[in-house]
Amino acid sequence: MWRIAAPMILSNISIPLVGITDTVITGHLENPEYIASIAVATTIIGFFIASMNFLRMGTTGITAQYFGAQDQNGLKVILGQTLLVALLISFLVLLLQSDINKIGLMLIGSNESVAYYASQYFYIRIWGIPATLINFSLIGWFIGLQNASVPLKIVIATNITNIVLSLTFVLIFNMQINGIALASVIAEIIGMLIGFYYIKNELAKYPGEWLYKSIFRLSTYKRFIKINTNIFIRTIALIFTFAFITAQGARYGGVILGANALLMNLQSLLAYMLDGFAHAAEALVGKAVGKKDNQLFKAAVKICLKWSVYIAIIFTLLYAITGKHLISLMTHHQIIRDTAIEYLPWMIISPIVSVWSFLYDGVFIGATRSKDMRNAMLGSLFLVFLPSWYFLQPLGNHGLWLAFTLFMISRGVTMHILYKRIGLTSD
Repeated sequence: MWRIAAPMILSNISIPLVGITDTVITGHLENPEYIASIAVATTIIGFFIASMNFLRMGTTGITAQYFGAQDQNGLKVILGQTLLVALLISFLVLLLQSDINKIGLMLIGSNESVAYYASQYFYIRIWGIPATLINFSLIGWFIGLQNASVPLKIVIATNITNIVLSLTFVLIFNMQINGIALASVIAEIIGMLIGFYYIKNELAKYPGEWLYKSIFRLSTYKRFIKINTNIFIRTIALIFTFAFITAQGARYGGVILGANALLMNLQSLLAYMLDGFAHAAEALVGKAVGKKDNQLFKAAVKICLKWSVYIAIIFTLLYAITGKHLISLMTHHQIIRDTAIEYLPWMIISPIVSVWSFLYDGVFIGATRSKDMRNAMLGSLFLVFLPSWYFLQPLGNHGLWLAFTLFMISRGVTMHILYKRIGLTSD
């Protein structure tokens, strides 16, 4: 587990650090609306990037099962299929970029000034989408092969490049938000090139045939599409929840929007840390399903869950002790600091509340139980989060965070119940 989880934890931690760096850079620029603009722009483009994460998750589960079954031809087929799908989706997103931005700004409802800066970021960052989606496919494939070192190299190189270029473009070349967006595009391309560099060596370990008919024939995508459609719906529902929180923050005003953005960076840091163990669960559970090894299946779930809980407890203590200091580091605007600190208690309890759904996501992905993942997410969204938010509106932003907390509790409980139904069969 640690051979997979440790590299993924290191790489995952660097992901929210990019967002935090961007927030710190914009938070120390003269115009306080830059923070809100980054929040809006990354919500719009992040919605599409995150919704395409099925390319990573679905690829991992299927690849891990082929790996467990020692199906070398299947390993090459799934690689070809996921890369072709990534390219097709990228083409459609670039073609529709103007409509995507307009709809996103309309749904979030930001003011004219914030919308202007957000659009500047969007129309540059969107050109990194092809590299981003290809990276999803490559990372998912490598994790499925129990190889976490290559994803570590891809993600670390991408994020270090992003941070360095963001600082360079903004502080030296004074490119403001445009510099942050351009840095992201260049970094994603570098990560993609690194991934392709390591593919050749990895493929040499598996001398199976390239079944081109299976890669290019539409009928062979039935399982891939079935699994990933459910993951896509599940992910859309999750991203909608976070976008909804951002949209409500925008309606409460720029200060609340900025404060919520700071807290979401802390939630992201937690998520990517816990996802390291979820990635390990994906690979190990998928391998167990492919081998039909029930002992490996149970052992993988047990060890990943134990360490996930340990990390969650550490994060709760970390946010309780240093949360105010972390918020102060992210912006010098005192009113945003004070507002974020007011809502910090919700972030202190979040690790213990969220840990269960993170881990079970990994288990369900490895077992390719995408239908159960979808149902758990939709039930938590429509039966818990939205009704809770509606009735808690008199509490303002506190009501919004309480609804989110209930949503995460519901996901964990529902997935635990569905977990009992998992056997060593796939979708």
